[in-house]
Amino acid sequence: MLIGPDLTIAELNPAAESMLGRSARRLVGARLLDVVNFGEVLIADRVQKGESQIVARGLSIRIDDRPASVNLTISPLNNRPGWRVVTLSDAGQGERIGDEDRGHILRGPAVLAHEIKNPLAAIRGAAQLLARKVGQGERALTALIADEVDRIAQLIDRMQRLGREQPEPVAPCNLHAAIRRACETVRAASDLPVAIREEFDPSLPPVLANEGALVQVLINLISNARDACNSQPAPEIVIRTRFVSGFVLNVMRLGRPVKLPVEVQVSDNGPGIDPTLRDHIFEPFVSSKKNGQGLGLALVSKLVRDMDGRIGHERDEALGWTHFRLHLPLAKQGN
Repeated sequence: MLIGPDLTIAELNPAAESMLGRSARRLVGARLLDVVNFGEVLIADRVQKGESQIVARGLSIRIDDRPASVNLTISPLNNRPGWRVVTLSDAGQGERIGDEDRGHILRGPAVLAHEIKNPLAAIRGAAQLLARKVGQGERALTALIADEVDRIAQLIDRMQRLGREQPEPVAPCNLHAAIRRACETVRAASDLPVAIREEFDPSLPPVLANEGALVQVLINLISNARDACNSQPAPEIVIRTRFVSGFVLNVMRLGRPVKLPVEVQVSDNGPGIDPTLRDHIFEPFVSSKKNGQGLGLALVSKLVRDMDGRIGHERDEALGWTHFRLHLPLAKQGN
């Protein structure tokens, strides 16, 4: 559906007519919130406030008092401020997917991404040729085409990384050095004054990881924590490392369980993840950020899985902290 700044439905396709149980003639001009009861107050509030980018999975809604479970995506319409495209699809069965299933799902977008790159290069080249032939006033449009093509290409690069089947090689890695390198990168990339407190266990031995992938995982987690808490009066991030016991991952690729005794916890005092998204944040194209693409945590999950590690998160509502926990194997596994 296409909705205007006042939330009225301007256009919709036959699939939307079928899902909503009404004809386009009856729906055009109606307010979205009068047609669809989103149930979740947070989602309805975000729609009402005009947020341009909303993604939710397994959302419970009501259509004419008829319950339904849907996946919701709301995206901005380029060059038409306030206008948005609303996509509703049946959530169906099997919304919760495991690591192995997720790996298969991610390979499809990677193959598609490879095929998209060729026409993108042609579009960019054509825009550059046009820029030489048009006047100064039109060059801003050709520059816009080139910039948008570059943005799509960057998105495709990330999709290809998600679908890469061959894990990066692992080796003994200094965990604390990787954390400090990630912190330096995050600080250099932002002017936001967020305090990062380190609580490290200095006795931790090297972990078994790919250093580049581990640093990338930490950059994503710390950047997300920074973005989550920067609106707080006293934004704070805490990074803790410690030994833990009892964490074991059954790695199908190795045919044996792997102990994960090293924990890295990245915590922030932000408002937390939208409750409707908490069970899906490691899935591709799920994001709680206004302009998020929903690939960052999906990539984090894949990189951690490739290193035979585990990642999870929880919200401490009582104290107001969100915790992401990464569990890794030791470089030298004990008996």
